[in-house]
Amino acid sequence: MIIRILSTLLALSAVGVSGTLHAQRDTATTSYEVNGVKVIQRRTNTSIVVANLYLLGGVRQLTAQNAGIEALLLEVSERGTAKYPKTVLRRAMARTGSGIAIVPNDDWTLAGVRTTTSELDSTWSIFADRVMHPTLDSTEFEFVRDQLLSGLRQRTDSPDATLDYLADSISYAGQPYALAPVGTPISIASISLRQLKAYHRDQMVTSRMLLVVVGDVPRLKIEALVRATIGKLPVGTYRWSMPSISTLLPGDVVYDRRPLPTNYLQGYMAGPPANSRDAPALRVAAAILSGRFFSEIRSRRNLSYAVNASFRDRGLTSIGLYVTTTAPDTTVALMRNEVRALQQHTIPTENLRPLVAQFITEYFLDNETSTAQADFLARAQLYRGDFRFGERFVDELRAVTGSDVQRVAQQYLKNVRWAYVGDAALIRRERLTSF
Repeated sequence: MIIRILSTLLALSAVGVSGTLHAQRDTATTSYEVNGVKVIQRRTNTSIVVANLYLLGGVRQLTAQNAGIEALLLEVSERGTAKYPKTVLRRAMARTGSGIAIVPNDDWTLAGVRTTTSELDSTWSIFADRVMHPTLDSTEFEFVRDQLLSGLRQRTDSPDATLDYLADSISYAGQPYALAPVGTPISIASISLRQLKAYHRDQMVTSRMLLVVVGDVPRLKIEALVRATIGKLPVGTYRWSMPSISTLLPGDVVYDRRPLPTNYLQGYMAGPPANSRDAPALRVAAAILSGRFFSEIRSRRNLSYAVNASFRDRGLTSIGLYVTTTAPDTTVALMRNEVRALQQHTIPTENLRPLVAQFITEYFLDNETSTAQADFLARAQLYRGDFRFGERFVDELRAVTGSDVQRVAQQYLKNVRWAYVGDAALIRRERLTSF
């Protein structure tokens, strides 16, 4: 029973082929609409309740000039609302022992409630008022904006944080994913309180909202809470769509030259849309590549403490290559050799079976929480059009063949766009652009 449930949950984060739905096995999960708000609800037998409100669009709602405005708005809302002044709000949240998480993302901004069944009414009331009626006091706005600015400016203190920002910027240059959902020091500093209020007025609409609830809560309770609060917001005209396929960019590199004891490299290669038939095979290919990197670069040659290949699960997927090393030229050459091996040699399909089984098990263990369940449901709904498609994920992974892995490696593992933080003299540019 546990494995079946975990399989379902894991599946909901997956990407894959479209087609006719299989018979619905997940009888614990339903979807419905309340006053224009799309709701997906999973009933569980735990007293923990997660209610994730996804404000759809993510960076596609932003420009270079106002990047980070939605995250700023939701953070300022914690400083007081029409019904709950700041001190009252904080006392009430402390009393319930609940939390409200704000997580800006590339395809959406998450505003999520973490509470218990006994405190759901109280916590939801505060949460909904933050979404609907933030006070947006000028003094509090300036305080929160200054805090965010300080954090963004300190990003350069961390090589990894700098690396993440630079890698996204170069990998998606000229496209929405190049924007940082948290903004930049320039964009956050330029946002005025007037702009923030206008954004709230225009963008807090039910057509942008997907609510996913996981916990032991009756449907009638969820319907009543939504109808009395966020369901009263304007409908708006927003319609979710998958991001457009990226224009293929050639390999490139951006440097942040620093005298560091080790060098940090992060490169991305554009993958297919999240609902593509190639996505499951590319996910397997990333897992294989990551294992080979670990074996050859860390275990055998001791060139790095951290090296991996990752599958980035967004509307437009990508494959990431990451390493920290004191010998970047040698290390990147080894990474290139492993990529070529995956492209030139077909792995026998029977040899994939234990690897896929291990991958599935580890993925299950990493994604057991109620919060992860909510994210799985949201991804299946948005990327595949229906949360029930998630149940096919395990079957899709098991159906991947060695030929599939070789094909996607040849098609997508190329044109790496790198960010490099460290001593650039230790690696030839040609090495980085040789993929």
